[in-house]
Amino acid sequence: MDTIIVYVDDAEYAKPLLQAMAQAPGADRRHCVLVACAPRITHRVSRFVSNRARENWRNKWADKLFEACAPALAQGSGLQVSTMLARGPLPDVLAQLQAEHGHAVQVVDLRRPKLEVVAPKAEAPMLRKLAGTLAGIGALWSVLIGETLAA
Repeated sequence: MDTIIVYVDDAEYAKPLLQAMAQAPGADRRHCVLVACAPRITHRVSRFVSNRARENWRNKWADKLFEACAPALAQGSGLQVSTMLARGPLPDVLAQLQAEHGHAVQVVDLRRPKLEVVAPKAEAPMLRKLAGTLAGIGALWSVLIGETLAA
């Protein structure tokens, strides 16, 4: 039986691809391991949340993800599906899964691509000009107020 490890973090993004995987020829001879990759919790939020609450949130998030992905895989005939929540770096999770299922597994990354937000280069000079203008206005006000108080 062929094993396919699928990394998923967004059900809406992964549904069409999972449906295609379930309808592919030979799907009845495959075992699909869905690995939920929970979003990272920022440092600021993690200071106020206990480890237990964080794990509960991850488990609930993963359950919702698997419930949304299950219908897409259920359309396939005989495709075996198991689920797993990634609890650490993905290379460690992959090593664990390869130890369980053998090294001849296929890995498919269906996580939504993260687009980097790059500020336009024109904004940086504008901000410098604005900072210089504000500093000049502040200096002018201090001179004017100083002369007004001295008179």
